[in-house]
Amino acid sequence: MPRTDMSVSSMAGNEATERGLISAALFAISVAFSAHAEQQGPDAKDISSKQQELRGVEDTMGAAQERARRLEEQLVDHAAARERLNGALIESTLRLQETEGRAAEIEERLSTLTENEGKIVASLESRRGLIMEILTVLQRMGRKPPPALIARPNEILEAVRASLALGALLPQMRAEARQLQHDLSELEQVRDGVRRERERLAEQQASLSAQRERLAPMIAERQDALSSAQSALQAETERARTLAQRATSLKDLIARMEADSAAARRAAEAARKADDERAKAQATLSERERLKALSAPFKDPARLAPAVAFIDLKGRLPAPAAGPVVRRFGAPDGSGGKEKGLSIAARENGVVIAPCDGWIAFSGPYRSYGQLLIINAGGGYYVVLAGMSRTNVNVGQFVLAGEPVASMGDGAAQTAATIAIGAKQPILYVEFRKDGASIDSGPWWAKSDSRKVGG
Repeated sequence: MPRTDMSVSSMAGNEATERGLISAALFAISVAFSAHAEQQGPDAKDISSKQQELRGVEDTMGAAQERARRLEEQLVDHAAARERLNGALIESTLRLQETEGRAAEIEERLSTLTENEGKIVASLESRRGLIMEILTVLQRMGRKPPPALIARPNEILEAVRASLALGALLPQMRAEARQLQHDLSELEQVRDGVRRERERLAEQQASLSAQRERLAPMIAERQDALSSAQSALQAETERARTLAQRATSLKDLIARMEADSAAARRAAEAARKADDERAKAQATLSERERLKALSAPFKDPARLAPAVAFIDLKGRLPAPAAGPVVRRFGAPDGSGGKEKGLSIAARENGVVIAPCDGWIAFSGPYRSYGQLLIINAGGGYYVVLAGMSRTNVNVGQFVLAGEPVASMGDGAAQTAATIAIGAKQPILYVEFRKDGASIDSGPWWAKSDSRKVGG
Protein backbone atom coordinates (compact mmCIF):
# COMPACT_ATOMS: atom_id res chain seq x y z
CA MET A 1 0.00 0.00 0.00
CA PRO A 2 2.56 2.54 0.91
CA ARG A 3 4.40 1.66 -2.36
CA THR A 4 1.20 2.06 -4.27
CA ASP A 5 0.46 5.39 -2.65
CA MET A 6 3.95 6.52 -3.43
CA SER A 7 3.50 5.52 -7.05
CA VAL A 8 0.23 7.39 -7.35
CA SER A 9 1.67 10.38 -5.60
CA SER A 10 4.73 10.22 -7.85
CA MET A 11 2.56 10.04 -10.95
CA ALA A 12 0.44 12.96 -9.79
CA GLY A 13 3.57 14.94 -9.18
CA ASN A 14 4.90 14.10 -12.55
CA GLU A 15 1.66 15.21 -14.20
CA ALA A 16 1.71 18.45 -12.30
CA THR A 17 5.30 18.97 -13.27
CA GLU A 18 4.48 18.27 -16.92
CA ARG A 19 1.51 20.65 -16.83
CA GLY A 20 3.74 23.29 -15.35
CA LEU A 21 6.37 22.72 -17.96
CA ILE A 22 3.76 22.88 -20.73
CA SER A 23 2.25 26.05 -19.29
CA ALA A 24 5.68 27.58 -19.01
CA ALA A 25 6.49 26.56 -22.56
CA LEU A 26 3.22 27.96 -23.84
CA PHE A 27 3.81 31.19 -21.98
CA ALA A 28 7.32 31.40 -23.35
CA ILE A 29 6.10 30.74 -26.86
CA SER A 30 3.37 33.35 -26.43
CA VAL A 31 5.85 35.88 -25.17
CA ALA A 32 8.28 35.02 -27.93
CA PHE A 33 5.57 35.25 -30.61
CA SER A 34 4.40 38.61 -29.22
CA ALA A 35 7.94 39.87 -29.24
CA HIS A 36 8.44 38.55 -32.79
CA ALA A 37 5.22 40.17 -33.90
CA GLU A 38 6.31 43.45 -32.37
CA GLN A 39 9.67 43.13 -34.12
CA GLN A 40 8.00 42.26 -37.50
CA GLY A 41 5.43 45.12 -37.39
CA PRO A 42 7.49 47.75 -39.27
CA ASP A 43 8.52 45.19 -41.93
CA ALA A 44 4.92 44.22 -42.57
CA LYS A 45 3.99 47.86 -42.98
CA ASP A 46 6.90 48.31 -45.39
CA ILE A 47 5.79 45.27 -47.40
CA SER A 48 2.27 46.68 -47.61
CA SER A 49 3.67 49.99 -48.77
CA LYS A 50 5.83 48.28 -51.40
CA GLN A 51 2.84 46.29 -52.57
CA GLN A 52 0.89 49.52 -52.99
CA GLU A 53 3.81 51.04 -54.91
CA LEU A 54 3.97 47.94 -57.08
CA ARG A 55 0.27 48.17 -57.82
CA GLY A 56 0.80 51.86 -58.70
CA VAL A 57 3.69 50.98 -61.01
CA GLU A 58 1.61 48.26 -62.62
CA ASP A 59 -1.23 50.73 -63.13
CA THR A 60 1.23 53.24 -64.61
CA MET A 61 2.71 50.57 -66.87
CA GLY A 62 -0.78 49.61 -67.98
CA ALA A 63 -1.62 53.23 -68.76
CA ALA A 64 1.69 53.63 -70.61
CA GLN A 65 1.05 50.49 -72.61
CA GLU A 66 -2.42 51.78 -73.46
CA ARG A 67 -0.95 55.11 -74.55
CA ALA A 68 1.68 53.28 -76.59
CA ARG A 69 -1.05 51.20 -78.20
CA ARG A 70 -3.03 54.33 -79.05
CA LEU A 71 0.12 55.98 -80.44
CA GLU A 72 0.80 52.93 -82.59
CA GLU A 73 -2.76 53.10 -83.88
CA GLN A 74 -2.30 56.81 -84.58
CA LEU A 75 0.95 56.09 -86.41
CA VAL A 76 -0.79 53.44 -88.50
CA ASP A 77 -3.65 55.85 -89.19
CA HIS A 78 -1.16 58.61 -90.02
CA ALA A 79 0.75 56.33 -92.39
CA ALA A 80 -2.51 55.27 -94.04
CA ALA A 81 -3.63 58.91 -94.31
CA ARG A 82 -0.26 59.86 -95.80
CA GLU A 83 -0.55 57.03 -98.31
CA ARG A 84 -4.06 58.12 -99.29
CA LEU A 85 -3.01 61.76 -99.56
CA ASN A 86 0.05 60.92 -101.65
CA GLY A 87 -2.04 58.74 -103.94
CA ALA A 88 -4.68 61.45 -104.33
CA LEU A 89 -2.03 64.11 -104.96
CA ILE A 90 -0.25 62.11 -107.63
CA GLU A 91 -3.51 61.04 -109.32
CA SER A 92 -4.90 64.59 -109.30
CA THR A 93 -1.63 66.00 -110.61
CA LEU A 94 -1.52 63.41 -113.39
CA ARG A 95 -5.06 64.34 -114.47
CA LEU A 96 -4.12 68.01 -114.31
CA GLN A 97 -1.07 67.48 -116.51
CA GLU A 98 -3.12 65.45 -118.98
CA THR A 99 -5.65 68.30 -119.15
CA GLU A 100 -2.82 70.78 -119.68
CA GLY A 101 -1.51 68.58 -122.50
CA ARG A 102 -4.93 68.42 -124.15
CA ALA A 103 -5.33 72.19 -123.82
CA ALA A 104 -1.93 72.68 -125.47
CA GLU A 105 -2.93 70.37 -128.36
CA ILE A 106 -6.21 72.26 -128.82
CA GLU A 107 -4.36 75.58 -128.83
CA GLU A 108 -1.98 74.22 -131.46
CA ARG A 109 -4.84 73.02 -133.67
CA LEU A 110 -6.65 76.30 -133.15
CA SER A 111 -3.55 78.20 -134.20
CA THR A 112 -3.27 76.07 -137.37
CA LEU A 113 -6.96 76.56 -138.20
CA THR A 114 -6.72 80.29 -137.64
CA GLU A 115 -3.67 80.42 -139.89
CA ASN A 116 -5.50 78.46 -142.61
CA GLU A 117 -8.48 80.78 -142.31
CA GLY A 118 -6.19 83.75 -142.82
CA LYS A 119 -4.63 82.16 -145.92
CA ILE A 120 -8.02 81.40 -147.49
CA VAL A 121 -9.28 84.91 -146.81
CA ALA A 122 -6.05 86.39 -148.23
CA SER A 123 -6.40 84.21 -151.35
CA LEU A 124 -9.97 85.37 -151.86
CA GLU A 125 -8.91 88.97 -151.37
CA SER A 126 -6.10 88.63 -153.93
CA ARG A 127 -8.58 87.28 -156.50
CA ARG A 128 -11.26 89.81 -155.73
CA GLY A 129 -10.68 91.67 -159.06
CA LEU A 130 -10.86 88.50 -161.16
CA ILE A 131 -13.91 87.24 -159.32
CA MET A 132 -15.66 90.59 -159.83
CA GLU A 133 -14.80 90.52 -163.53
CA ILE A 134 -16.23 87.00 -163.96
CA LEU A 135 -19.36 87.89 -162.06
CA THR A 136 -19.78 91.03 -164.19
CA VAL A 137 -19.50 89.03 -167.42
CA LEU A 138 -22.01 86.49 -166.18
CA GLN A 139 -24.34 89.25 -165.13
CA ARG A 140 -24.13 90.90 -168.59
CA MET A 141 -24.68 87.59 -170.29
CA GLY A 142 -27.75 87.10 -168.18
CA ARG A 143 -29.11 90.50 -169.18
CA LYS A 144 -28.10 90.24 -172.89
CA PRO A 145 -27.52 86.65 -173.94
CA PRO A 146 -25.82 85.86 -177.29
CA PRO A 147 -28.24 86.07 -180.28
CA ALA A 148 -29.88 82.93 -181.58
CA LEU A 149 -28.71 82.28 -185.16
CA ILE A 150 -32.03 80.81 -186.31
CA ALA A 151 -34.07 83.71 -185.01
CA ARG A 152 -31.64 86.41 -186.13
CA PRO A 153 -29.44 85.05 -188.99
CA ASN A 154 -28.36 88.52 -190.04
CA GLU A 155 -26.38 88.93 -186.79
CA ILE A 156 -24.16 85.94 -187.44
CA LEU A 157 -20.95 87.94 -187.06
CA GLU A 158 -21.97 89.16 -183.61
CA ALA A 159 -22.97 85.63 -182.62
CA VAL A 160 -19.65 84.19 -183.78
CA ARG A 161 -17.74 86.83 -181.86
CA ALA A 162 -19.78 86.20 -178.72
CA SER A 163 -19.31 82.46 -179.06
CA LEU A 164 -15.55 82.83 -179.50
CA ALA A 165 -15.30 85.13 -176.48
CA LEU A 166 -17.51 82.86 -174.39
CA GLY A 167 -15.61 79.75 -175.50
CA ALA A 168 -12.34 81.32 -174.47
CA LEU A 169 -13.73 82.58 -171.18
CA LEU A 170 -15.86 79.64 -170.05
CA PRO A 171 -13.01 77.22 -169.09
CA GLN A 172 -11.34 79.89 -166.99
CA MET A 173 -14.67 80.91 -165.49
CA ARG A 174 -15.56 77.30 -164.76
CA ALA A 175 -12.20 76.65 -163.06
CA GLU A 176 -12.38 79.86 -161.04
CA ALA A 177 -15.95 79.10 -160.03
CA ARG A 178 -14.96 75.61 -158.86
CA GLN A 179 -11.96 76.98 -156.94
CA LEU A 180 -14.11 79.71 -155.42
CA GLN A 181 -16.69 77.15 -154.33
CA HIS A 182 -13.97 74.94 -152.84
CA ASP A 183 -12.36 77.84 -150.99
CA LEU A 184 -15.65 79.08 -149.60
CA SER A 185 -16.56 75.57 -148.44
CA GLU A 186 -13.13 75.12 -146.85
CA LEU A 187 -13.41 78.51 -145.15
CA GLU A 188 -16.77 77.51 -143.70
CA GLN A 189 -15.33 74.22 -142.41
CA VAL A 190 -12.30 75.96 -140.93
CA ARG A 191 -14.46 78.49 -139.14
CA ASP A 192 -16.63 75.68 -137.77
CA GLY A 193 -13.45 73.94 -136.60
CA VAL A 194 -12.22 77.13 -134.94
CA ARG A 195 -15.54 77.50 -133.14
CA ARG A 196 -15.48 73.88 -131.92
CA GLU A 197 -11.86 74.07 -130.80
CA ARG A 198 -12.52 77.28 -128.90
CA GLU A 199 -15.40 75.60 -127.12
CA ARG A 200 -13.18 72.62 -126.25
CA LEU A 201 -10.44 74.96 -125.07
CA ALA A 202 -12.88 76.82 -122.84
CA GLU A 203 -13.98 73.48 -121.34
CA GLN A 204 -10.37 72.41 -120.74
CA GLN A 205 -9.51 75.76 -119.16
CA ALA A 206 -12.52 75.49 -116.85
CA SER A 207 -11.44 71.96 -115.96
CA LEU A 208 -7.91 73.19 -115.28
CA SER A 209 -9.19 75.86 -112.92
CA ALA A 210 -11.39 73.38 -111.06
CA GLN A 211 -8.58 70.83 -110.77
CA ARG A 212 -6.13 73.44 -109.51
CA GLU A 213 -8.66 74.52 -106.90
CA ARG A 214 -9.02 70.90 -105.74
CA LEU A 215 -5.26 70.35 -105.73
CA ALA A 216 -4.38 73.44 -103.68
CA PRO A 217 -5.98 72.30 -100.38
CA MET A 218 -4.39 68.85 -100.72
CA ILE A 219 -0.96 70.44 -101.10
CA ALA A 220 -1.68 72.68 -98.11
CA GLU A 221 -2.78 69.65 -96.06
CA ARG A 222 0.43 67.82 -96.93
CA GLN A 223 2.59 70.78 -95.96
CA ASP A 224 0.64 71.39 -92.72
CA ALA A 225 1.19 67.78 -91.72
CA LEU A 226 4.91 68.10 -92.40
CA SER A 227 5.43 71.58 -90.92
CA SER A 228 4.37 71.12 -87.30
CA ALA A 229 7.45 72.97 -86.11
CA GLN A 230 6.77 76.25 -87.93
CA SER A 231 9.51 78.23 -86.21
CA ALA A 232 12.12 75.64 -87.13
CA LEU A 233 10.83 75.67 -90.71
CA GLN A 234 11.09 79.46 -90.90
CA ALA A 235 14.62 79.29 -89.55
CA GLU A 236 15.57 76.71 -92.21
CA THR A 237 13.94 78.81 -94.93
CA GLU A 238 15.90 81.88 -93.85
CA ARG A 239 19.06 79.79 -93.65
CA ALA A 240 18.51 78.55 -97.20
CA ARG A 241 18.00 82.11 -98.43
CA THR A 242 21.23 83.26 -96.80
CA LEU A 243 23.20 80.34 -98.23
CA ALA A 244 21.74 80.97 -101.69
CA GLN A 245 23.01 84.55 -101.57
CA ARG A 246 26.52 83.34 -100.77
CA ALA A 247 26.66 80.45 -103.26
CA THR A 248 28.45 81.12 -106.54
CA SER A 249 27.16 78.07 -108.47
CA LEU A 250 24.71 75.19 -108.18
CA LYS A 251 27.55 72.93 -107.05
CA ASP A 252 28.53 75.45 -104.39
CA LEU A 253 24.89 75.88 -103.35
CA ILE A 254 24.41 72.12 -102.83
CA ALA A 255 27.67 71.88 -100.86
CA ARG A 256 26.78 74.86 -98.65
CA MET A 257 23.26 73.58 -98.00
CA GLU A 258 24.43 70.12 -96.95
CA ALA A 259 27.20 71.60 -94.81
CA ASP A 260 25.32 74.42 -93.08
CA SER A 261 21.60 73.56 -93.27
CA ALA A 262 20.45 70.99 -90.73
CA ALA A 263 17.47 69.97 -92.87
CA ALA A 264 19.56 69.57 -96.03
CA ARG A 265 22.17 67.66 -94.05
CA ARG A 266 19.50 65.30 -92.70
CA ALA A 267 18.22 64.85 -96.25
CA ALA A 268 21.72 63.94 -97.49
CA GLU A 269 22.16 61.49 -94.61
CA ALA A 270 18.75 59.95 -95.33
CA ALA A 271 19.72 59.54 -98.99
CA ARG A 272 23.00 57.83 -98.08
CA LYS A 273 21.26 55.58 -95.56
CA ALA A 274 18.60 54.64 -98.10
CA ASP A 275 21.32 53.81 -100.66
CA ASP A 276 23.11 51.54 -98.16
CA GLU A 277 19.93 49.77 -97.01
CA ARG A 278 18.72 49.27 -100.57
CA ALA A 279 22.12 47.88 -101.63
CA LYS A 280 22.07 45.39 -98.72
CA ALA A 281 18.48 44.37 -99.50
CA GLN A 282 19.13 43.93 -103.22
CA ALA A 283 22.21 41.82 -102.52
CA THR A 284 19.90 39.12 -101.17
CA LEU A 285 17.39 39.32 -104.04
CA SER A 286 17.32 36.97 -106.96
CA GLU A 287 17.46 38.37 -110.48
CA ARG A 288 13.75 37.70 -110.88
CA GLU A 289 12.90 39.58 -107.67
CA ARG A 290 15.13 42.47 -108.72
CA LEU A 291 13.45 42.73 -112.13
CA LYS A 292 10.05 42.67 -110.43
CA ALA A 293 11.06 45.59 -108.21
CA LEU A 294 12.37 47.50 -111.24
CA SER A 295 9.13 46.93 -113.16
CA ALA A 296 7.07 49.11 -110.76
CA PRO A 297 9.41 51.56 -109.01
CA PHE A 298 6.66 54.11 -108.23
CA LYS A 299 3.85 51.72 -107.27
CA ASP A 300 3.82 52.13 -103.46
CA PRO A 301 2.56 55.62 -102.48
CA ALA A 302 3.50 54.97 -98.82
CA ARG A 303 7.23 54.59 -99.53
CA LEU A 304 9.59 56.76 -97.48
CA ALA A 305 12.66 56.20 -99.67
CA PRO A 306 13.26 55.45 -103.38
CA ALA A 307 12.34 51.86 -104.21
CA VAL A 308 15.18 51.51 -106.72
CA ALA A 309 18.42 53.32 -107.42
CA PHE A 310 18.24 56.41 -109.65
CA ILE A 311 20.64 54.84 -112.16
CA ASP A 312 18.07 52.05 -112.70
CA LEU A 313 15.31 54.50 -113.65
CA LYS A 314 16.54 55.23 -117.16
CA GLY A 315 13.63 55.44 -119.57
CA ARG A 316 11.07 55.63 -116.73
CA LEU A 317 10.90 59.21 -115.42
CA PRO A 318 7.83 61.36 -116.17
CA ALA A 319 8.31 64.85 -117.59
CA PRO A 320 8.13 67.50 -114.85
CA ALA A 321 5.79 69.78 -116.86
CA ALA A 322 3.55 69.73 -119.92
CA GLY A 323 5.00 71.48 -122.96
CA PRO A 324 7.47 71.12 -125.83
CA VAL A 325 11.23 71.15 -125.31
CA VAL A 326 12.72 74.31 -126.81
CA ARG A 327 16.36 73.67 -125.92
CA ARG A 328 18.18 70.45 -125.18
CA PHE A 329 21.30 69.41 -123.34
CA GLY A 330 24.43 70.21 -125.33
CA ALA A 331 22.79 72.76 -127.66
CA PRO A 332 24.51 76.16 -128.10
CA ASP A 333 23.50 78.47 -125.27
CA GLY A 334 23.97 81.67 -127.28
CA SER A 335 26.98 82.74 -125.22
CA GLY A 336 29.63 80.53 -126.77
CA GLY A 337 28.93 77.63 -124.44
CA LYS A 338 26.60 74.65 -124.39
CA GLU A 339 23.37 74.03 -122.51
CA LYS A 340 23.78 72.04 -119.29
CA GLY A 341 20.10 71.12 -119.11
CA LEU A 342 16.89 71.24 -121.12
CA SER A 343 14.24 73.95 -121.32
CA ILE A 344 10.50 73.22 -121.53
CA ALA A 345 7.98 75.78 -122.76
CA ALA A 346 5.48 75.26 -119.94
CA ARG A 347 1.89 76.44 -119.76
CA GLU A 348 1.01 79.58 -117.83
CA ASN A 349 0.45 78.65 -114.17
CA GLY A 350 1.15 75.03 -115.10
CA VAL A 351 1.85 72.47 -112.39
CA VAL A 352 5.40 71.12 -111.92
CA ILE A 353 5.90 67.61 -110.56
CA ALA A 354 8.89 65.83 -109.07
CA PRO A 355 10.24 63.62 -111.89
CA CYS A 356 11.75 61.20 -109.35
CA ASP A 357 11.73 60.21 -105.69
CA GLY A 358 14.11 62.14 -103.49
CA TRP A 359 14.75 64.62 -100.69
CA ILE A 360 14.54 68.38 -101.16
CA ALA A 361 18.07 69.79 -100.82
CA PHE A 362 17.06 73.37 -101.65
CA SER A 363 13.82 75.29 -102.15
CA GLY A 364 13.71 79.02 -102.76
CA PRO A 365 14.81 81.86 -105.04
CA TYR A 366 18.32 81.72 -106.49
CA ARG A 367 19.97 84.45 -108.58
CA SER A 368 18.43 84.66 -112.07
CA TYR A 369 16.98 81.14 -111.92
CA GLY A 370 13.70 82.28 -110.37
CA GLN A 371 12.33 79.81 -107.84
CA LEU A 372 14.71 76.87 -107.65
CA LEU A 373 14.28 73.30 -106.43
CA ILE A 374 17.07 70.77 -105.96
CA ILE A 375 16.10 67.13 -105.36
CA ASN A 376 18.65 64.71 -103.90
CA ALA A 377 17.81 61.49 -105.75
CA GLY A 378 20.51 59.44 -104.02
CA GLY A 379 23.62 57.83 -105.42
CA GLY A 380 25.23 61.24 -105.99
CA TYR A 381 22.45 62.33 -108.39
CA TYR A 382 20.60 65.65 -108.09
CA VAL A 383 17.69 66.98 -110.16
CA VAL A 384 17.47 70.77 -110.57
CA LEU A 385 14.18 72.49 -111.48
CA ALA A 386 14.19 76.26 -112.06
CA GLY A 387 12.03 79.06 -113.45
CA MET A 388 8.92 78.46 -111.35
CA SER A 389 6.98 81.25 -109.68
CA ARG A 390 6.17 79.29 -106.51
CA THR A 391 7.43 76.16 -104.75
CA ASN A 392 5.35 74.24 -102.21
CA VAL A 393 7.82 71.85 -100.58
CA ASN A 394 10.35 72.31 -97.77
CA VAL A 395 14.05 71.56 -97.44
CA GLY A 396 14.53 68.04 -96.09
CA GLN A 397 11.11 66.83 -97.25
CA PHE A 398 10.88 63.50 -99.09
CA VAL A 399 8.83 63.71 -102.30
CA LEU A 400 7.49 61.05 -104.62
CA ALA A 401 7.78 60.92 -108.40
CA GLY A 402 4.66 62.59 -109.81
CA GLU A 403 4.02 64.65 -106.68
CA PRO A 404 3.30 68.39 -107.26
CA VAL A 405 6.23 70.45 -106.01
CA ALA A 406 5.83 73.85 -107.72
CA SER A 407 3.86 75.90 -110.23
CA MET A 408 4.83 78.11 -113.14
CA GLY A 409 3.93 81.77 -113.44
CA ASP A 410 2.53 83.70 -116.38
CA GLY A 411 5.90 84.35 -117.98
CA ALA A 412 6.05 87.98 -116.84
CA ALA A 413 9.01 87.35 -114.51
CA GLN A 414 12.18 87.14 -116.58
CA THR A 415 14.54 84.29 -115.67
CA ALA A 416 17.84 83.25 -117.20
CA ALA A 417 16.05 80.64 -119.34
CA THR A 418 13.36 82.99 -120.69
CA ILE A 419 15.94 85.68 -121.47
CA ALA A 420 18.25 83.21 -123.26
CA ILE A 421 15.40 81.91 -125.41
CA GLY A 422 13.54 85.20 -125.76
CA ALA A 423 10.33 83.50 -124.67
CA LYS A 424 7.19 85.30 -123.55
CA GLN A 425 5.77 82.23 -121.85
CA PRO A 426 7.21 80.58 -118.73
CA ILE A 427 10.20 78.31 -119.27
CA LEU A 428 11.01 75.40 -116.95
CA TYR A 429 14.73 74.63 -116.80
CA VAL A 430 15.67 71.04 -115.89
CA GLU A 431 19.21 69.89 -115.13
CA PHE A 432 20.55 66.53 -113.93
CA ARG A 433 23.79 66.49 -111.93
CA LYS A 434 26.03 63.61 -110.90
CA ASP A 435 28.85 64.11 -108.38
CA GLY A 436 28.89 67.86 -109.01
CA ALA A 437 28.79 67.80 -112.84
CA SER A 438 25.93 68.29 -115.30
CA ILE A 439 24.85 65.22 -117.28
CA ASP A 440 22.44 64.57 -120.15
CA SER A 441 18.97 63.78 -118.79
CA GLY A 442 17.82 62.33 -122.13
CA PRO A 443 18.26 58.62 -121.26
CA TRP A 444 16.10 58.93 -118.13
CA TRP A 445 12.84 60.22 -119.64
CA ALA A 446 10.01 57.80 -120.35
CA LYS A 447 9.90 57.07 -124.08
CA SER A 448 6.11 56.79 -124.02
CA ASP A 449 5.74 60.33 -122.66
CA SER A 450 3.81 62.38 -125.22
CA ARG A 451 5.96 65.40 -124.54
CA LYS A 452 9.08 63.53 -125.74
CA VAL A 453 11.49 65.34 -123.45
CA GLY A 454 13.99 62.61 -124.11
CA GLY A 455 14.38 63.56 -127.77
